[in-house]
Amino acid sequence: MRIAGYKLTLAKRETLSGLQASMISVLAVLTALLLFSLIFIQADVNPLEAYKEIFDYAFFNSYGLPLTINRFIFLLLSTCAFIIPFRAGLWNIGMTGQLYAGSLSAFAVMYAFGVKDAKSAEYPALIIIPLMILAAALGAMIIASIAGYLRGKYNVNEIVVTMMLNFITFWLVSFMIKDGGLFMNPGGRGESFELPASLYAPLYKGVPFTLIFALGFAFFLHWLFAKTKLGYQIRAYGENPTGAEYAGISTVRIPLLVFIMGGALAGLAGYHYFAAVPGVYKIARSYAFLGDLAFYGIICGLIAQANPIAAIPVALLFGGLTNGGRFVQGKMHLGFGIDYALLGVLMITLVAFQFFYRYQFALTKAEKESPDV
Repeated sequence: MRIAGYKLTLAKRETLSGLQASMISVLAVLTALLLFSLIFIQADVNPLEAYKEIFDYAFFNSYGLPLTINRFIFLLLSTCAFIIPFRAGLWNIGMTGQLYAGSLSAFAVMYAFGVKDAKSAEYPALIIIPLMILAAALGAMIIASIAGYLRGKYNVNEIVVTMMLNFITFWLVSFMIKDGGLFMNPGGRGESFELPASLYAPLYKGVPFTLIFALGFAFFLHWLFAKTKLGYQIRAYGENPTGAEYAGISTVRIPLLVFIMGGALAGLAGYHYFAAVPGVYKIARSYAFLGDLAFYGIICGLIAQANPIAAIPVALLFGGLTNGGRFVQGKMHLGFGIDYALLGVLMITLVAFQFFYRYQFALTKAEKESPDV
């Protein structure tokens, strides 16, 4: 295309710096907010006022910020649970089932210690809480390992297996917390018993200690993929499984290992939400919502280009918008689902802008055409 003596061409990028990737992401976010402004305008709401309310509540309000941080922790753990198998070329669609399994395993520890309600009995927190965390990770690892083993040993599609496991664990949770299940609330409600106060996850200024898990594992995974032999083997398998096998990398071990690692983080996400978020402290009857929320980990992982460090701001943004969007929906009397609509526009725009991670427009001076003789 020629523009005023210049030629506009589309060229494939040779390299992409971290600053360039960040600028593209920022531009994508601004574009999404601009597009969503049309919905606010249609609802007779000033977009600038609406966005101010969203971000003020999500990131600066004394009530909204803790909610954002808790949602951020959950999303970052779910995102890392997706990224680990994805770096091996595999799709973990089973974070939902894995976090359900982790949650049930954590509650099984309490049940084994005789915890069946939220009465004021004192329990040995220094023993039970670490066991709950360990059980949550192990329970999710066992479920996730099924998909990893079947993929590595028999080349069974991991997407199909993880989706099936999601349904199985969903109904297993229902069986355990309803209609006389072992973890049913003593009051007869279709939800689990509540944690006693002595087993609440430790908080520091309203923030659960699971924030250390989320950030720590994100940085650990970055180091793992960039600096270790195992990280190289995972990346090699993801780029070319046949070539990796020829180089001596086990095509059974790697799928099993990445799903076990991803499952452990999904299990920790389940522990965080049901045992560390103030005001929850139980498997609520609306637990399916949490399973749906785990799928945002897939979107965050893809937007972050499977980079655990880049996933941190992405998960924080999504965590803030889910809370801020819900708040402004009520305050400004907007239609139900405005928060999901905002996230949907943001996701579509961020994914579309990934095109510019690989291609760029170049503007060069056009050569003058020689006249025909």
